[in-house]
Amino acid sequence: MELQLTILGSGTSHGIPMIGCRCGVCRSDDPRDRRTRTSALFSVGERRILVDTAPELRLQCLACDVTRVDAVLFTHTHADHVTGLDDVRRFNDLHGGELPVYGTPETLARLRRMFDYAFEDDPTYPSAKPRLRGVPIDGPFEVFGHRVVPLPYDHGPTRVTGFRIGRAAYCPDCNFIPDATRERLADLDVLVLNALRRRPHPTHFTLEEAVAEARRIGARRTFFTHIAHELPHAATCAELPAGMALAHDGLVLDVGE
Repeated sequence: MELQLTILGSGTSHGIPMIGCRCGVCRSDDPRDRRTRTSALFSVGERRILVDTAPELRLQCLACDVTRVDAVLFTHTHADHVTGLDDVRRFNDLHGGELPVYGTPETLARLRRMFDYAFEDDPTYPSAKPRLRGVPIDGPFEVFGHRVVPLPYDHGPTRVTGFRIGRAAYCPDCNFIPDATRERLADLDVLVLNALRRRPHPTHFTLEEAVAEARRIGARRTFFTHIAHELPHAATCAELPAGMALAHDGLVLDVGE
């Protein structure tokens, strides 16, 4: 199976640079320090499976030359992960038909409340809108013949669902991984894991905690995402253990068999 994982956005909920901030990372000339809100794209053969619809989704797709999306997986419904949802209507126009949207029943119910117009079949709606088909998940499932393994874990009091396809796993917004989920993360080539900053946070792994968790999981390569402005890309990567690095917007990861 030919598999790639593209990091469309690697930033925290504020995005980097943050509004009104003059810190070194927010004023950095390094393009890897410019971080849109967190989202990713699995490319499995000819299929494109989007994970979350960040507020900058349109800009992310233009920057990464994404011209096809066949399905959307949602990790949870915090605003920085869903408020670009309307932009997927362009993929309806490009390829026709509905887009299947996968999430837990709770996630889909909240999406329907937040974006009711996108899920309703209303011929009188006066403007273009996404055409979506909600698909509830409970355990491993298939998307166009490709096995997807949901990875439930904690983001403070919020239950989030990461996703594994083949030997790649994507786990943003995380501060605790249960043992049962860690078992689903065995034998990975690529792990993408939340690492917010150095200071403690009630709902996100710190960099130190993320490194420790990455060591427990033991993927061949680990990249950290959902990064705040306290972690400059080059300097932080220079101190990380071998096989670990910060992700950045536009990073394309070829995944081994």
